[in-house]
Amino acid sequence: MLDPLSLLNWSERSVRALDLYRLARPDATGPALVVAVQGFIDAGNIAGTTAAHMQTELKSTRLATFDVDQLIDYRGRRSQMTLEQDRWVNYDEPFLALDYVQDREGVGFLLLTGVEPDYQWERVIKAIRSIIDRFSVSLTVTVHGIPMPVPHTRPLTLTARGSRAELTDDYVSVFNEIRVPSSLASLLEFRLGNQGHDAMGFAIHVPHYLARSNYPPAAVFALRHLERATGLDLGSDLLRQESAEMTHAVENEASSTPEISEMVTQLEEQYDRFVERSAVPGLLDPEGLIPSADEIAEQFEQYLREHTDDE
Repeated sequence: MLDPLSLLNWSERSVRALDLYRLARPDATGPALVVAVQGFIDAGNIAGTTAAHMQTELKSTRLATFDVDQLIDYRGRRSQMTLEQDRWVNYDEPFLALDYVQDREGVGFLLLTGVEPDYQWERVIKAIRSIIDRFSVSLTVTVHGIPMPVPHTRPLTLTARGSRAELTDDYVSVFNEIRVPSSLASLLEFRLGNQGHDAMGFAIHVPHYLARSNYPPAAVFALRHLERATGLDLGSDLLRQESAEMTHAVENEASSTPEISEMVTQLEEQYDRFVERSAVPGLLDPEGLIPSADEIAEQFEQYLREHTDDE
């Protein structure tokens, strides 16, 4: 393996200016690391929306960037460019970056955002591990969205993961075992757990018919659980306004389209039947039961195929 540290381009000036070296002292309480990387499993653009919120609504300083030219498959995932008449004026440059962010109370944490690498996952994870060691990170939390057959008119749910049982004591899983496509964030949680680090992950259940749109209500829900896990005050006032507007738009569309209205009604009935049968609201199959691992994997694969076809 090539040197993982060579992937990182540090802004040492920012590190010194923020006095982040103090975080590495044995008596210091290390910051949390929030990982909101946009992979191809991010229904509702949850990672992208929460990351953008934290970077724009909170005080943020860029600490380091990854050399994405070594990590991205440009032919498989082409960035957009803007042509104005006879010249190129913009390029959506892919990035993977580390920021230092302060919450509304001034408490600092680390935020990893950008695109999920196509290559060298293990090398990237070793580079992230070096960040965790450098700043004595106390907890790593990942967040993303997954498409699920649930209605937008019912409370949102999630699947919580943790590197040790105590981290997810307040959450109940509806699965004994499930196999799904991997992601950088999932592998990072797995590797950190094996190495004795605290790591958590939240997969927000996004209504499958809204999975390919930005879905602010799920982003607000994600922020709430990030706050719960880390103790941070991340704020969500602007997103709550966007959430209300999105909900209103979806309800208008559903009420004016008989096919959508009928689908939502069926999902509501399935959801309500399941809640009546179990104290754990969660994922539903067409019969109102918890789907099998194979059925969930099939839902993932179908979503990924549709998502990839549009890229």
